[in-house]
Amino acid sequence: MASFSIEDFVGNGPLKELLPKLLDEGWDDVPTLKVMNSEDMDDIGMTRQQKVGFPIKIFLKDAIEIRSYLHDRALMQYGDQLEASGKGLPELLNLSNVELSSQFGMKRGHIARFMDRTSACAADPLPESYTLPARRRNNLPSRNNTINRSELLPVNSKKLQSMTRSSGRNSTGPDFSLEQSMASFKIKDGYMFKGIVAAMPAEPRACGCVQPPPIVENVAPYSSIENVSVQKLTPEYKIGMERLIKTKTPPMKASELWREKPAILVCIRRPGCIMCRAEAHQLYSKKPIFDALGIQLFAVIHEHIEAEVKDFWPRYWGGVVLFDRGQEFFKALGGGKLLKDKFLSGFLLNPRAIANYKRAKAIGAENNFKGEGEIKGGLFIVGKGKSGIAYQFIERNFGDWAPLAEIIDICARIQNTQHSQSDPIKSLKEEEE
Repeated sequence: MASFSIEDFVGNGPLKELLPKLLDEGWDDVPTLKVMNSEDMDDIGMTRQQKVGFPIKIFLKDAIEIRSYLHDRALMQYGDQLEASGKGLPELLNLSNVELSSQFGMKRGHIARFMDRTSACAADPLPESYTLPARRRNNLPSRNNTINRSELLPVNSKKLQSMTRSSGRNSTGPDFSLEQSMASFKIKDGYMFKGIVAAMPAEPRACGCVQPPPIVENVAPYSSIENVSVQKLTPEYKIGMERLIKTKTPPMKASELWREKPAILVCIRRPGCIMCRAEAHQLYSKKPIFDALGIQLFAVIHEHIEAEVKDFWPRYWGGVVLFDRGQEFFKALGGGKLLKDKFLSGFLLNPRAIANYKRAKAIGAENNFKGEGEIKGGLFIVGKGKSGIAYQFIERNFGDWAPLAEIIDICARIQNTQHSQSDPIKSLKEEEE
């Protein structure tokens, strides 16, 4: 699976020389850089020579398009060679298998992945209209201001206009809104969604001889998480920063994390788990959307093995990693006690868990077996201040993760109500009821 390290993403091509400028202008993480288009380049004042790149004769927009395509398919090792050819992505996709092999040394399996335009390593994908962030991240509204919806999408983007026309929505430029896009996107079937608690359905294990552990049906009380003591193990990844915070940060109260901005906290069962890594990767790949909605991203682990954190961040997750020494977030997911499952009954005899493993394996994640892996994880969406838990997803089967459509829908409603309601979580509950 492709890394979220910017150094790995830009390689040694024309993007590398422009990193200082991109950093200054707020294009400082991989998910955001992947959505840069020609209008964005004009907006930050790039010259034609910068667009073309030197000495490699390739337009910068083509370089970003090639590397984004490769990143989605975990084929970044071919980035420098493909850029050096001077060809754009459409030309490269028209090459034969023999040409890809002889000119770029592409392996047979990699050729199949490269030529398959329908597949990507970002699991549970959203429509393209979701992936367009604000044109410049440092143009995002401050945390004390209401988001202007016209800032969420690049209003002059021809790509946006063509997508909205092809999708049948009558929209031109600034009149197009995130709400319109979301109104046409339905949450996938097959999920239990009771109020603000969600989980994948239970399935018979070993022909019904083994019952899955029960899960709670009520959202955890806010009091169960607000005073949890957590420690920051990593910062939010930016280019050129240290891989880990060298000086240990002191423990802090969890409520400080969302005191001024809502937050998503994904509780990772084990950083070396292939399914946990795939979940983290697909969630962080949508970071520009969460940035536009004013939502923070945190990964929570219950066991601190430094080597595992280094392997996990920023390759699979570029956000802040928190250490929950007392496993309090994980207990909250289980209604006050840890939700655990055995490897034999929870994985080998569980067809849904095996399907989750195959899904993660197919999108290029790697794994190891270090650390405790029986404690189930999940995800919280917490409103700003003391407004409470808006959404709670429980990992019923190993490798379950909350559907992105559901996460973004809740986050958008939080953002909409945050500035119009004194108690946004209460309004969410009323809406669900």
